[in-house]
Amino acid sequence: MPSFDIVSEVDMHEVCNAIDQANREIGNRYDFKGTNAEVLQSDTQVTLKAENEFQIKQMLTIVYNKFVKRNIDIASIKENEVQYQGQKAQLILDVMQGIDSDTARKIVKLIKEKKLKVQAAVQGEQVRVTGKKRDDLQAVIAMLREQTLAVPLQYNNFRD
Repeated sequence: MPSFDIVSEVDMHEVCNAIDQANREIGNRYDFKGTNAEVLQSDTQVTLKAENEFQIKQMLTIVYNKFVKRNIDIASIKENEVQYQGQKAQLILDVMQGIDSDTARKIVKLIKEKKLKVQAAVQGEQVRVTGKKRDDLQAVIAMLREQTLAVPLQYNNFRD
């Protein structure tokens, strides 16, 4: 029985590469000379540190441009408020991984409203869609691509 998974994943290796490129560009730019501006990465967070909010906004533009060039969907990045620690400013970006349960239920509901001969089931942070015909599964993918959801979706593990 053909099936596929609907997931929302970000390749963290590509995020690391984009951050390395952003740090290199920040180090070369004249307006950042002599400042301790840097971009750091932890597991699912990216931290921008600079001397003021203006530099943070400039760094954010650089980081987003590097993400786009590396095919990282900006919709999977959640931007928090700028925080101040003494004379330093800091901005934390959260990299969203997986589909939350509310969005997963919404996806299942959209699939059922379409009345195709497929079954959708939530499995942790992904949704598995199974059906008898490959065409029905492709119709589900086409329908979901037209929808505007809170998270970017990828379709993988397609099996016949």
